[in-house]
Amino acid sequence: MPIEQLSSELERIVSPDQDVEELGSGYDLAEGPVWYRDGGYLLFSEIDNNRRHRWTPQEGVTLFKEPTGNANGLTRDLQGRLLACETSNRRVTRQEPDGSITVVASTYQGRRLNSPNDVVVKSDGSIYFTDPGAPAPGLDLDFSGVYRVSPDLGDITLLVRNFIVPNGLAFSPDESILYVDDSFRFPPVENRRGWIRAFDVTSNGMLALASDRVLCEMIGPHPGVPDGMKVDVEGNIYCTGPGGVWIVDPSGKHLGTILTGAHQTTNCGWGGDDLKTLFITTWDGLYRIQLKIPGLPVQKGL
Repeated sequence: MPIEQLSSELERIVSPDQDVEELGSGYDLAEGPVWYRDGGYLLFSEIDNNRRHRWTPQEGVTLFKEPTGNANGLTRDLQGRLLACETSNRRVTRQEPDGSITVVASTYQGRRLNSPNDVVVKSDGSIYFTDPGAPAPGLDLDFSGVYRVSPDLGDITLLVRNFIVPNGLAFSPDESILYVDDSFRFPPVENRRGWIRAFDVTSNGMLALASDRVLCEMIGPHPGVPDGMKVDVEGNIYCTGPGGVWIVDPSGKHLGTILTGAHQTTNCGWGGDDLKTLFITTWDGLYRIQLKIPGLPVQKGL
């Protein structure tokens, strides 16, 4: 069965016998699925082959862009512009309507970022992203951080620096909480972490560090580590991890897992006209599953 049910509450979200449909395979580290509701298509990254692909119901998967700076996480801002975490270029960028690229963030206090991983936009236009990788030889920063960029791109603020591998991130529906998962390194280190951390968001968009708490520990018998993350309109959290996509309620209870059979399920994203389709990327594949509760759009109408 593709659904591992741990609580009867899961049935409100997904049918226990719901199929997981394969849409594409043969990729080298697929990531960052983002839906264009205004165009009826999905974009996703293929990191190691330096490509971006597009999926449509009519054409399936086609090559969309090459090269991409080995882009990882993707999202859209309030104007619908694509934001990308370019890992090899060590920066977060925005693509303008004319195709030109604006650098959102590439340095902190004059030092180059490590390897931006994932990105999300708040309703006020501020941009939050994770930057794992440090400490490591050749990097300017000796820590892995979570950052906020002001809507006018004028200020970059380090929010948290005590992560091992900050990875996926997502806001609660009312944006009062920022969830960030903390993965562990390959191979796992002794003080490994595999959990979702939660922070209260203050009125100025900063994080109340005293509120830092572990919402859910994501360690299990299946392969995989916490990676990409999304939230639905009721506040349930969908985080890729051991076995596939973990579905966690707002209190941190693990309701069940969408099993993919992959050694690493990398990310997920909402799509379809009603945003009830969850697109899932694994190391080498693209999948989708139909759910019962819609996800949060990256922006109303998008």
